[in-house]
Amino acid sequence: MAAPLSSSYRCCRRLAVSSHLLSPSLSPSRLLSSSAVDKPRSGLLQYLRKRFYDVEALLVWTKQFKKSRLLKKNVYYGYTESFYGTHVASAYFILKLKGGFRFCGQSHWFRANKFNWDFMNHKDCPLEEIDLSYTVINYEGLKNIEEQTSLRTLSLKACPEVDDWFLSRLHVFQDSLEVLDISHCPRITTGGLAALRNLKGLKKLNVSSLPGISNPGLLVILLEEMLPNCDITSDGYEFN
Repeated sequence: MAAPLSSSYRCCRRLAVSSHLLSPSLSPSRLLSSSAVDKPRSGLLQYLRKRFYDVEALLVWTKQFKKSRLLKKNVYYGYTESFYGTHVASAYFILKLKGGFRFCGQSHWFRANKFNWDFMNHKDCPLEEIDLSYTVINYEGLKNIEEQTSLRTLSLKACPEVDDWFLSRLHVFQDSLEVLDISHCPRITTGGLAALRNLKGLKKLNVSSLPGISNPGLLVILLEEMLPNCDITSDGYEFN
């Protein structure tokens, strides 16, 4: 039978173990295994990677959703036109875009904020004035009103989707359009404004505060040469 350890031996043993554990070569951080350290770090990287892809996917989805919504708002109202005629289809499209219009020979304006179905009673009456300011009408949506050959006034103030291609299609109103407001449209450039030379009947044109115009002084000279009988408004620029 082994002799019991003496108290002095047990004391020395404890001191040896304690000094061994507290030595610099075996600090608490060294006592942790590499897998224990790497595991939280790996989990954090995976979390960040997942969150990054989630944000990226969300941005892509948001962009696609906005594009789809824009296309839907500017869809051609061919079905409505086939049943109710061109003028009613144009009127309905304008109201759905939160715009307004006035029929030829009438003083009353139809507005989206006071929507009613009375415009359905004017199937044979063309539109004379259209206000689509602050709406999202684009090149495709213009097809819904291009048959309005009696259109005299068209307001497109601050329309974010009106661009140079849109202006190039306004030639469909060259025989009737007299007043055009395209002020505050961010996507219009000098090149697009050159397309307005086809609108020889214009009497008033508002091109104020177009951020895409780099040389407004030259722009006004160009427009005055193209449209000598037109009163051009060009506020919001610093002319040198």
